[in-house]
Amino acid sequence: MNKIGRLCLITDTAIQKNYSHLQIAKMAVKGGADILQLRDKTLPTGKLIDISKKIAAFCREHKVLFIVNDRVDVVMASGADGVHLGNEDIPVKDARGLLGSRKIIGGTAHSLKEALLRQNEGADYVGFGHIYPTKSKFKPEKAKGTNMLSEVVKKVKIPVIAIGGISLSNIDDVAGTNVHGIAVIGSVLRSPEPVKTLKELKKKITGYNYGSGQQIKEVCVNNCRI
Repeated sequence: MNKIGRLCLITDTAIQKNYSHLQIAKMAVKGGADILQLRDKTLPTGKLIDISKKIAAFCREHKVLFIVNDRVDVVMASGADGVHLGNEDIPVKDARGLLGSRKIIGGTAHSLKEALLRQNEGADYVGFGHIYPTKSKFKPEKAKGTNMLSEVVKKVKIPVIAIGGISLSNIDDVAGTNVHGIAVIGSVLRSPEPVKTLKELKKKITGYNYGSGQQIKEVCVNNCRI
């Protein structure tokens, strides 16, 4: 199984029109993201598979984990590394039956109960949020905040990826919870300098020693492998 990275960039062509999914993938590589998630709920299946095949090949070349949002069928057809499933998608255990043990399966959680359920169902990681208010996706629930995130991180054994409104202005608070990683959309795709923003986020999230909540000295961020 592939290692779960610490910085995930989610593609989105609904909140912005400047970049295509493939352009965002290239941006992710330049900025140091180690996970790319393709999210598009409007494209016809054939077109989505075609785009996924191109991104899968690109990400494989650059050793970036490639995840498709929602669509197990697209993963199977494109050779993507895995799928991220929401609460209304195919259940994690059924997706595992279709994809096997070698594919990554992530599951969304909005509470500790849901996070533990995703873990028990066999998910490889939990995407927990939304941490802060976000305009990238409609969210009927209240933002969870870092206190709830910290509780989830303490009680869930698989990697937790925080999502929702995370930016350079609050990344230190998020990283300080011991969370394994973060997923970002708007803070990067709406940035006037997306690659620079990604690099700064990567430096921040890997500047905390996962599991201890302690910030690593600057020399280690620059010269050590986290």
